[in-house]
Formats: sequence, C-alpha cells, structure tokens
Amino acid sequence: MTTTWTITLTKGGRTKIGYPAAQLADDGDRITVRAPWAAEGVRDFGFVRFEPGDVFVEHFWRTRWYAVKEVRSGDGVLKGWYCDVTRPAVVRDGGILVEDLDLDLWVSADGKTVLRLDEDEFAESGLAASDPEAAAQAVRALDALEEQARSAHGLAALLG
Repeated sequence: MTTTWTITLTKGGRTKIGYPAAQLADDGDRITVRAPWAAEGVRDFGFVRFEPGDVFVEHFWRTRWYAVKEVRSGDGVLKGWYCDVTRPAVVRDGGILVEDLDLDLWVSADGKTVLRLDEDEFAESGLAASDPEAAAQAVRALDALEEQARSAHGLAALLG
C-alpha cells in the first residue's frame, strides 16, 4: 500500500504551493517522497530547467532546517539537487507542512556546480529581526548543506 501525502510549502505565512507525493520511506526523522514537477509549465533558472515530466525525490526532516530534492528528467537523467532551507517539517494528518525560509542551494548532477541562492531575499525577509534564532538556524543549515555538497562524498552521503 502506497501512502500519499499532501506537501504544503508556505512562505511568509501563506501557501506557496501544495501537491501530492507518494511516500518512499519514513525512518521517524526523515520522510522521503516522490512527486512530479508540481508547478505550471517550465521554470528556467539559467543553471537548470524544471519542466513537466521531471520527477522529484524529496527528503524532509522533522529535526533539520532543510529539505533536499533530487531532480530527474522524465527519462530518469539526474539534473541535480535543489535544497530548500526550511523550518523542520511538520508531518500530520496526511500532510507534510514545510515553511520556506528563502535560502536555497543548487548542486549540479556532477557536483561541480554548487550555488547559494536567494540570500538577498532572505536578507529582505526581515527574519533576522523578527526571529533571530530561526535566522541563525537557517544560515547554519545553508552552510552545512554547502559544506556537505562540496565534500568528497557530496549530498549522496547525506541521503544514503
């Protein structure tokens, strides 16, 4: 029996996107799901394109301040990993609720490109003033993800 979750990503107190995902694993801390690209059309970031047919294997933690999404094309070719800095996931009532804290990290499939994203949005969000502890956790999470991505074992060691 496959468990289906509704993933809800919020930002600034409002729902950014919601979509269904099939559970692959749950070890009590990390829950892993698979979902198709849920947004409308193509999103071209310049360094990667997300498009209909792409498949995301998403890892959410109940105790960590990030989510890691492995992105593959419809034919299974690995594009890379998109990492969202978030508050720890809240899992309940058939849903996984994740609050986006603006900071992101992109890691290419070959591990050679590691990009910190949206640091300007994070600075403009006002989180450092409104919730300094959460802001500090977010920065630490981004730093830890980048360090892991640049290590010899890359993000695969984190997800293994």
